[in-house]
Amino acid sequence: MATMRETYNVLLSAQKKRARGAPAYSIFVNRPVGRLLATLAFHLGLTPNQVTLVSAVFTFAGIGLIAFAPVTVPIGIAVWLLLALGYAWDSADGQVARLRGGGSLAGEWLDHVVDAVKISSLHVAVLLGAYRWFGEVRPWLLVPLVFLIAANSTFFAMLLNDLLKQKRGVPTAVERGGSSPVRSLLMLPTDYGFLCLAFVTWGWFDVFAVLYALFALAAVVFWAAALTKWFRDMAAVDAAQSAA
Repeated sequence: MATMRETYNVLLSAQKKRARGAPAYSIFVNRPVGRLLATLAFHLGLTPNQVTLVSAVFTFAGIGLIAFAPVTVPIGIAVWLLLALGYAWDSADGQVARLRGGGSLAGEWLDHVVDAVKISSLHVAVLLGAYRWFGEVRPWLLVPLVFLIAANSTFFAMLLNDLLKQKRGVPTAVERGGSSPVRSLLMLPTDYGFLCLAFVTWGWFDVFAVLYALFALAAVVFWAAALTKWFRDMAAVDAAQSAA
């Protein structure tokens, strides 16, 4: 049986392409950490679906602390660690699937459903936590709602992009690749992993409120620009295939 180092090297040499516009934390921090966790999971005999569930346990434990635990500095640090570990394990499930010879439709379905629930519940938890401990900041409570709409619809549109392009035989963002370091850094404000880091300031809610609002603004700007571009991309696919 291969050693853990040999398994890690196999993963390192068989990484999937970076999607165009993939943000920096996901590429330079989360994927390498996920590779280490995937190596460990493979040698422990975990299946990709079990890895997805491990990711969910960490993620939803962190989300539960946001919604129901006191707003303190130690809780904020715990939230960050749990969310970051959940995100790293989320990167590991696909890598475990590659080590085991390929993934399954059921596994991909489970992964996307967990992601969808995570995106929704994170911002609902921020809303609940802020309301419970800082009810006087009522106008600010609109920020998680706006963030939720932008994040959810962006995630749905990205999945729909790939689905429709595959249906028409058009390369997806991952298949085209083309992410550059500069582009990845510019996309950092939209990175889920970078957002997780903001929860370190959860115990200093005034600081967190500003940081979270800036992340929400970045999400809305990206959402508006991306939906416009993606609609034009779909129209261009229609035009090209009509002319063929």
